Amino acid sequence: MNVKKNVLGRGLSALLENANTDITSNKLEGEGKVVGAVANIEISQIETNPFQPRTNFEEDALNELAASIKEHGIIQPITVRKLGYDKYQLISGERRFRASQLAGLTNVPAYIRIANDQAMLEMALVENIQREELDAIEVAISYKRLIDECDLTQEQLSQKVSKQRSTITNYLRLLKLPVEIQLAIRNGDVSMGHARALISIENEDTQLDIYNQIVLNSLSVREVEDLARGVKAEIAGGAKSTKEPKAAKATLTVEQTNFVNDLRAVFNTKVQINKETSGKGKIVIPFKSDSDLKRILDLLDV
Repeated sequence: MNVKKNVLGRGLSALLENANTDITSNKLEGEGKVVGAVANIEISQIETNPFQPRTNFEEDALNELAASIKEHGIIQPITVRKLGYDKYQLISGERRFRASQLAGLTNVPAYIRIANDQAMLEMALVENIQREELDAIEVAISYKRLIDECDLTQEQLSQKVSKQRSTITNYLRLLKLPVEIQLAIRNGDVSMGHARALISIENEDTQLDIYNQIVLNSLSVREVEDLARGVKAEIAGGAKSTKEPKAAKATLTVEQTNFVNDLRAVFNTKVQINKETSGKGKIVIPFKSDSDLKRILDLLDV
């Protein structure tokens, strides 16, 4: 009798129903553990998953999870596959596994699976996409790996992860952006909305120019969309956007960008230079309160 665990998510359940993933409820030879059931396994017998799509594990979040595990135990078992006698490999749940080590546990509850490498990769990727807070680029990379390494179409992938095909397409398009912008997305400096607007621009240099404006001038998603429309209208030779002031902003030179960074360090606030293509512009030094304004005025010696 096959044992199915629906708690792992709709997409993963679909994977586990695939005939290519060998899951049985037979007892493991020479042991009292049942494949497909939950068993307590010694941490020393588990090796990490080489297919793990997550590359960043925030230390503070791990410590918080470790504290929770010390108090409440592991609520959701990890998932492992059997490699040999008393030897297992993680399929999913690496955050819980790492936090358990920090909490000083010697064994953890785990679902035991038997799966080939491709099925294991699918399980790990789908599990992480659905249950972990991956950043947008990590999600995009996971989608691409499922398509490339597991030979899935976008339609098949959309069914496995329970997402619209258009959503998957939008994530995959992020990987076409310049590396600098991808890193900014991972660091949270650029939102998914900003990224979608930048994707609509074909020229990489223009993408980077507008990205620099986003960072230096704190442009909103709407402002970036206006800039993108202006760029496309200019290329098409059509009428200029009615949002001319935004489209007419000039990109700062490297020297000017360095100057802005120096000013920010001096005034300890987000100084901006708003420069127009005509060469005119203004320097903006924001302040949070009357006392903050006085602090800045004292630095200006006025």
